[in-house]
Amino acid sequence: MAQLTEKNGVRVAVEGCGHGTLHSIYASIDAACKIKGWHGVDLLIIGGDFQAVRNALDLNCMSVPVKYRDIADFHEYYSGSRQAPYLTVFVGGNHEASNYLWELYYGGWVAPNIYYMGAANVLRIGPLRIAGLSGIWKGYNYKKPHHERLPYNQDDVKSFYHVREIDVRKLLQIRTQVDIGISHDWPRGIEWKGNWKQLFRAKIHFEEDARNGNLGSVAAKYVMDRLRPAYWFSAHLHIKYKATVEYAQEPTQEGHLPPATANGSAVDAKTTANSDEIDLDMDDEGMDEPASAAKPDLAAGMKVEQASEVPADLRAQLPAAFTKSSPTPRQPTLPFPPTITNRITQFLALDKCLPNREFLQILDITPLVPPDDADSLNLARPLHLEYDPEWLAITRAFATAEPLRLGDPSASVLPDKGSAAYLPLIQEAEAWVESNVVQAGKLTIPENFTLTAPIFIPGKDRVHVHGSPKEYSNPQTRAFCNLIGIENQFHAEEEEIAERMKMAPRQTEDRSGFHRERGSARGQGRGRGGFGGRQNKGQRGGFDRERGRRRK
Repeated sequence: MAQLTEKNGVRVAVEGCGHGTLHSIYASIDAACKIKGWHGVDLLIIGGDFQAVRNALDLNCMSVPVKYRDIADFHEYYSGSRQAPYLTVFVGGNHEASNYLWELYYGGWVAPNIYYMGAANVLRIGPLRIAGLSGIWKGYNYKKPHHERLPYNQDDVKSFYHVREIDVRKLLQIRTQVDIGISHDWPRGIEWKGNWKQLFRAKIHFEEDARNGNLGSVAAKYVMDRLRPAYWFSAHLHIKYKATVEYAQEPTQEGHLPPATANGSAVDAKTTANSDEIDLDMDDEGMDEPASAAKPDLAAGMKVEQASEVPADLRAQLPAAFTKSSPTPRQPTLPFPPTITNRITQFLALDKCLPNREFLQILDITPLVPPDDADSLNLARPLHLEYDPEWLAITRAFATAEPLRLGDPSASVLPDKGSAAYLPLIQEAEAWVESNVVQAGKLTIPENFTLTAPIFIPGKDRVHVHGSPKEYSNPQTRAFCNLIGIENQFHAEEEEIAERMKMAPRQTEDRSGFHRERGSARGQGRGRGGFGGRQNKGQRGGFDRERGRRRK
């Protein structure tokens, strides 16, 4: 392919939710570039709900009501019958082929020229650094390990895409400037930084959640406030929305970030009702938090102890079960990194790809920190994805010091030791990465996509099938682990996989006072076709939570 050299920024197309509409997304980019006079873009960013469905069994691992499951068009790119015309990266949303993304926890190619950023990641393209965080916020799963492993039950299919603190913890160790941040869910409180009145008029049900402090992701806010990129892109809520976050002062310590000042910049966002739109999020509305789940502490650990009415001598005689456990002491943190200097983050959320919707934006983006070598801005196209040395070091340090605990719902995650404890480990890993990856010329991400699961054959294979897909060990994950010298915990021998697949999925968690059988409905959902609304023809079975018995 001929190279085009230009001294400009990186040409980026940003799309909201993918929802399996790659053909239309790529065609829309072509049309937008024609209007702008561009010969294409260097990179397409998709903000989640990508739906990398390879075959019909993958659909059984995607959190979408059965009657709305659609093979869509990704399988054509996976099989090779189509080629993605633009380099594409995406983060995971809450409607994904969870079993496929599990294979690529650290990131990897889901198809030629289409890269999943993994649970959390920082990548480079040209002079830009891009951070990504997959999933949505559910506080009751935040501090759990990645316990989901095939065969999944219905809870696993949903909890797979809930953001985990162990992934956020790694992103919060970044100490140098990032240009772009991506999350599927909006950062918590971002709605107040834009034209929130217009937003609430367009989406009337947002206001109650926003005023209660429940709209958006706490984890995404933590990461955005730490990284302070020039741009932060999100999707999930199916509306275009712009906001500006101004960081007016420096935090004195990591983890103690001051509130950002609001900016009331207007946004001209219109929404057009579409009678053909399907509310795929309806199956999440009724996923109740366990009664024991604590609300996230948004006050950064600041608590006021209430005076006890029980005298100390009497409390000392009580059994241990009556004694409050001591709070976990705050671990030592370091001053906020002086190398993260940006003070203004432009937030942009986009819709999903439907007619008359605002789902696409194309931008020319230059780095916040110019390269040391001015000639580095002379971009030789096509651009290629590269690993980020700092992120490789963080990944290596955590994999060595705090290995993942996979597939065990009863496992606990090691507590956060604080940035002061992690920094020496990361610095040691940085020296290793410099010697073994950077100096060895291995920063360019290899184009090593490999088929793992069978392809879908239109006209021959059925879309709706029963059963669980097989677990696959992805060669890309093995190659990445070998690159940075860590154990590949996502590998299993064929005998182990076969034994696991013989097992039935573990029982789903009882949240309603009744044991839910596998495959039962939850009585949830809002809007047309929701499980909690009018029963559709043919929609029988499931559990009637109000009457406490099975439906006929």
